[in-house]
Amino acid sequence: MDQNVGKYLIGIGILVVVAGLLIYFFHDKLGWIGRLPGDIRIEKERTKVYIPITTMLLLSLILTLVINIFRKLF
Repeated sequence: MDQNVGKYLIGIGILVVVAGLLIYFFHDKLGWIGRLPGDIRIEKERTKVYIPITTMLLLSLILTLVINIFRKLF
């Protein structure tokens, strides 16, 4: 194994802990996640389909920025 693998694992662990803390302490303020304009919801009698397009694009953008900043620092 390479030393960089250890750095990446530590970084991922820190991100998971930070995400967990944010969700734990701010769960009432994060209700908008999954209800953005562009998220598709189809609800019928027996079927519910949920496609969070806008939410996934936003999370992808945020994660890309965080990963690029992490790479610049290490």
